[in-house]
Amino acid sequence: MKVYSDVGTQRFRQVLGDLLLVGWVWLWVEAGLLVFRITNALGAPGRKAAEAGDGLAGDLRRLSEPMGKVPVVGDQLRSPVDGAAAAAGKLAEAGRDQAHAVEQLAYVLAAVTIAMPVLLALLIWLPPRIRFSRRATAAQKFIDSDADLELFALRAMANQPMHKLAKISDDPVTAWREGDTTVIGQLAGLELRSTGLRAPAQLQVE
Repeated sequence: MKVYSDVGTQRFRQVLGDLLLVGWVWLWVEAGLLVFRITNALGAPGRKAAEAGDGLAGDLRRLSEPMGKVPVVGDQLRSPVDGAAAAAGKLAEAGRDQAHAVEQLAYVLAAVTIAMPVLLALLIWLPPRIRFSRRATAAQKFIDSDADLELFALRAMANQPMHKLAKISDDPVTAWREGDTTVIGQLAGLELRSTGLRAPAQLQVE
């Protein structure tokens, strides 16, 4: 499978495009992490409320135990303290729920921040790279004889712009039919370069 072109300028553009894509992905990953940190920080009050509620509930439960041992009135003394401990526990649970909700929101926002621009970049970058790889890989299988140069020369006359053909020959079709090796080599080279390939040295025609 051919990934990069053999033609210098085209290969440079491909490598540059890959580096730009990597930089783009890195930029948005960093942005996503920043969004996560900022959003998740909003859950700090909830986490502090949970910590304070747990601490208060624990203190009240420890206080209620000796109160319950007081003769006759122990249960009456302990009841409001237990109620306060339960309320503190509910406060702690509410704080945890709030912190968890904020954390989930932070994950979602970070994922969206990263995914949208990265997917857009991949939609732009990936199709032409796949097309190039498929064309170059398929074409590479045919470069093994002079007859293949004639095939690429024929494809050049069908695919390449007219002004490029005119630079090679005023009548490339006739030259191809007559087996003009110079014109055939130049036409084949034109088509091969458009697919990111060069003809092997032994098949290149001067």
